[in-house]
Amino acid sequence: MPAPVTSPPPPGPAPADGPTMAIGSATTDGPAPALGPAREHGPAPVDAAPPDDAPADGPADTPAEGPAPADGPARSPWPRFALLVAILGAAAGSLLLWSPTALLDGGLSHGMPWYWRGPLFAAVYAVGTVAFFPRPALNAAAGLLLGLQEGLLLAVLGTTLGAAAAFGLARWLGQDALRRLLRGRVLVALDRRFTDQGFRSVLLLRLFPGLPFQAANYGAAVSGVRFGSFIGATALGVIPVTAVYVAAAATAREPGSTGFLLSIGALGLLGLATLAQVGRAAARRRRTVTD
Repeated sequence: MPAPVTSPPPPGPAPADGPTMAIGSATTDGPAPALGPAREHGPAPVDAAPPDDAPADGPADTPAEGPAPADGPARSPWPRFALLVAILGAAAGSLLLWSPTALLDGGLSHGMPWYWRGPLFAAVYAVGTVAFFPRPALNAAAGLLLGLQEGLLLAVLGTTLGAAAAFGLARWLGQDALRRLLRGRVLVALDRRFTDQGFRSVLLLRLFPGLPFQAANYGAAVSGVRFGSFIGATALGVIPVTAVYVAAAATAREPGSTGFLLSIGALGLLGLATLAQVGRAAARRRRTVTD
């Protein structure tokens, strides 16, 4: 039996709404137009979350900038210089209460074990040197109490220890302050000579007995001479003068002996050499000032 023929629907406007209707060009047949490379491979990728160690965006991750921290105020050298003056003043004032020669005579020559005599003598000698006690008196005590050989050895040792202590105090506490007071061509020239020829300059100062020993200690500390050069030149340079004083004291009980006469003659020669050196320095200073 043939299928019945269905009549077409009556003409009329298409319904406005309906699931089968598309708006615009989407209703046209054919492939969808390409919208760009990203749409060719699918939907745009979602940005991945940054790793934990990545810095966060925004102004919070920018280090705060500001002026660099200023250095602290420069330390003034004058308090340390005042401490140096106080220490040296106390050391010198203590001589009103004790005497190095009296202590050596009463403590080392009677009732002291022999193995303590050398170290204690060197220590007392060094303290007396820092306290501005006259070195000729200390050398004479060494010769009278200990004789020529032992007295010379301990006197040189005590002299070197005392000079090292004075140099260390002045270099640590007073160099910065005293260098600010260096003015004039003469002082600048002396400072340059001690800095460039430290060993030789200190050695020359030690060879002449008339030059103040303590002043040389503190003057060298203010200059740029090295500590090793200062100590080496001191230990070597004081031997001749110390030997003369120790020998004169050791032979003082025999005024007519050959050793005593030689010691006195050597002292005279050293004194003349000192006067000649002082005269040459004064003449050189006058030429420097006039130039």
